[in-house]
Amino acid sequence: MQFGSLKRSTKLVPLLLGLLVLAGSASPTAAEDNNGLQIYTVEETFDDAAFYVENAIVDRGYKIDYRGHVGAMMERTAKDFDDAQPIYKSADFFTFCSARLSRAMIEADPANVGFCPYVIFVYELADEPGKSHVGFRPLPLVGSEASQSALNEINELLNAIAEEATE
Repeated sequence: MQFGSLKRSTKLVPLLLGLLVLAGSASPTAAEDNNGLQIYTVEETFDDAAFYVENAIVDRGYKIDYRGHVGAMMERTAKDFDDAQPIYKSADFFTFCSARLSRAMIEADPANVGFCPYVIFVYELADEPGKSHVGFRPLPLVGSEASQSALNEINELLNAIAEEATE
């Protein structure tokens, strides 16, 4: 091999390494509207995706009020149904609130208390290991202009959390 060829091939090494990193990295799909739910899909295990969801919530200064283990409940109760096949490898949801956003929403319409707490969910299907889904149920933009504005701001927050968890 000539020196000039070696020099050109060493310039390709960083490019090839960069392509390998990109090819192996998890990249989310765009959010899909799935029966009124906004869902992002990412090539990650459930544990990793759930960890990213939790961090995306807590890093914004919110306290997670509850983590529900829907997948465990489905597994535990499967025996009560004939021929019940596993649905999830794992599935959880996280509930939390923002004092500022909830106050604006409820001041605009006291009935908006029904939209508390906010919920982000994450699941990995039993038949699709290594692919996790992160999403939320967008709040309907109802009521006065102030109510719609507050509800829209909450939807933007939920979307930002789901996006961040699947980046």
